Amino acid sequence: MSKVTKVYVSRDSAAASVGADEVVIGLYSAASRIGREITVVRTGTRGMLWLEPLVEIETDRGRVGFGPVRPQDIDDLVELGMLDGLPHELNHGVVDDLPWMREQQRLCLARVGVTDPLSPTDYVAHGGLAGLRRAFELTPAQVIEEVTESGLRGRGGAGFPAGIKWQTVADAEGPLKFVCCNADEGDSGTFADRVVMEGDPFSLLEGMTIAAYAVGASEGYIYLRSEYPDAASVLEQAIEIARNQGWLGTDILGTGFTFDIHLRIGGGAYICGEETSMLESLEGKRGMVRPKPPIPAISGLFGKPSAVNNVLTLVSVPAILADGGKAYAALGVDRSRGTQVFQLAGNIARGGVFESAFGISLHDLVYRYGNGTRSGRPVRAVQVGGPLGSYLPADKLDLPTDYEAFGAADAMLGHGGIVVFDDTVDMAGMARFAMQFCAEESCGKCTPCRVGAVRGVEVIDRITGGVDTDGNLALLNDLCDLMVSGSLCAMGGLTPNPVRSALLHFPEDFTPAPPEET
Repeated sequence: MSKVTKVYVSRDSAAASVGADEVVIGLYSAASRIGREITVVRTGTRGMLWLEPLVEIETDRGRVGFGPVRPQDIDDLVELGMLDGLPHELNHGVVDDLPWMREQQRLCLARVGVTDPLSPTDYVAHGGLAGLRRAFELTPAQVIEEVTESGLRGRGGAGFPAGIKWQTVADAEGPLKFVCCNADEGDSGTFADRVVMEGDPFSLLEGMTIAAYAVGASEGYIYLRSEYPDAASVLEQAIEIARNQGWLGTDILGTGFTFDIHLRIGGGAYICGEETSMLESLEGKRGMVRPKPPIPAISGLFGKPSAVNNVLTLVSVPAILADGGKAYAALGVDRSRGTQVFQLAGNIARGGVFESAFGISLHDLVYRYGNGTRSGRPVRAVQVGGPLGSYLPADKLDLPTDYEAFGAADAMLGHGGIVVFDDTVDMAGMARFAMQFCAEESCGKCTPCRVGAVRGVEVIDRITGGVDTDGNLALLNDLCDLMVSGSLCAMGGLTPNPVRSALLHFPEDFTPAPPEET
């Protein structure tokens, strides 16, 4: 009986968009023609998106990767020995030995790209449920102590300590509490949540279950952005599988603990990434910001105490419980502990997801791993933290990825999205885009955000048009002050960040070009 060759191909939506599904069809067809029996395992992405579709062949040396593999290349590759991992210009060697993989510290991404995301057997075999099982050996208070000791901070952008938030929910009175996962990943250049949900959905369910046990919640909701249909499909299947496995529902793992998770699809509004707007939408209302106090930890979903965390925060929890809070806290720097999944996007030669302990420099991420710009032109600016993050010039990229270091530089780390621009970018145009984005995505509840962003676009147009430049620059600065101090939430309060950073670092772009001589 001939040996069956195991082949791994990503089912991630980014890989599918460049032909991964067609590659799988071609692999089965080509293998059949030469009399080889194969089985293809559909995994998440390894994160090296410039190599997708990436085909990995299981060999005695490990999984050997070929990429990017086009569907039309399959026949020739198989004929030339691809299924035996033979040398070829598309053969990159053992994937785990590549610098991109070897130099990461993968906790959130530990199984992504390695296992079948919908196989409970694979999940347990690669460390799944270890965190939940240990959590059930502890009291809820001890679980919160572990999370607090780990130094885990919210990965959604604000960086608030997760342990303090959980303790607040646990201390709140009432028989009904919720765990809400904010998966409305809408920032430009961010896709780590999607990669995790499509590549390792059980880790999110496990993290939510640990959170529920810690705070005393009986129901959980995942609020997923509508633009992620593949993630929705994977999560729906994963939730059903988890229920059948006894990982969700009544008497989880025979402990008597009851908790279930429901998936809800968002309405497509950026503002619903803000936690109180998300809660309004979950309740079936229009997504609009709620004033604080009360905070969601005390009065959240349907007015009940609610632990609201984003995907990466919750996915970090199983590893913290499995290995202990001290082990997690040993990674990172100062008050930024553990790992972050950085996303390289924009004009970047090697885009993808790279998980590392906090403290790695922005320069290393952009140049060492991202390999500079895709266009080959010099980097001019980098925006970190989504469309409301500051623009950093190329000579400021030695900044360490640390919440406090970014704050001191009037920037924000946010969700870890890094968008790169080359020297052809018009920074006045980018500043205008920030105001225009705010005007379009504002929930409209507060005047500084709703009206201020519209006026901001008009003022920038007057500046670049050469109309009373000094006066309008002063007006723009006053407007930014008003939006920061008067907006109800970060939508209006952070919009001045990209505007002011563009003015500070690239003032020449706001000066209208002199008229050409005739």
